[in-house]
Amino acid sequence: MKFIYYISYLYKGVLRKISHKITDWSCKNDVVFDKGTRFTMTAKVENISKNIKNITIGKNTIIEGKLMVFNYGGKISIGKNVYVGVGTNIRSGELITIWDNVLISHNVNIIDTDSHEIDHFERIQNYNKTLIEGSAKVKGNVKTGKIKIENYVWISFGVTILKNITIGEGAIIAANSVVTKDVPAFSLVAGSPAKVIKSLLK
Repeated sequence: MKFIYYISYLYKGVLRKISHKITDWSCKNDVVFDKGTRFTMTAKVENISKNIKNITIGKNTIIEGKLMVFNYGGKISIGKNVYVGVGTNIRSGELITIWDNVLISHNVNIIDTDSHEIDHFERIQNYNKTLIEGSAKVKGNVKTGKIKIENYVWISFGVTILKNITIGEGAIIAANSVVTKDVPAFSLVAGSPAKVIKSLLK
């Protein structure tokens, strides 16, 4: 029985490594990446634009979440030594820039676009059009706004970051916060909407 268990354990380990290699290879086909960039088994890339230059990743960065660039526009630029956790979604219709040494926990949403129009008739009309023709190539009245996350930021689990946001260097975003406005450098913010709790400067 021990022998069978050992063989089963080895078999599963080999399958896991093969699956990891396939995911890593598949994701790297859709991005521009540097030395040491890794995509784990849970990672996914949806570069709907089909332009690999729209997603760039620096060296020694680990991606376990999902990166998505819309067909009507959008770019994701991730620096070096960045971690993107499991279940995290980074979706761009304009520009999301993540600098170096940033830690992004699991189940975080970073989205620089409303994804749909405000007007109810226009929204459903374009949604139905997407079902027939595929992802929209023109942004139209969908509102977008750049997101910038500076060096050494830590974003805890369950955080949502909306469009038109800059998160300053060294800031910490507490778990389950909803960021709707700029975050000062070296500050701790929490809540929905997120508010400054304290300064991290000594």
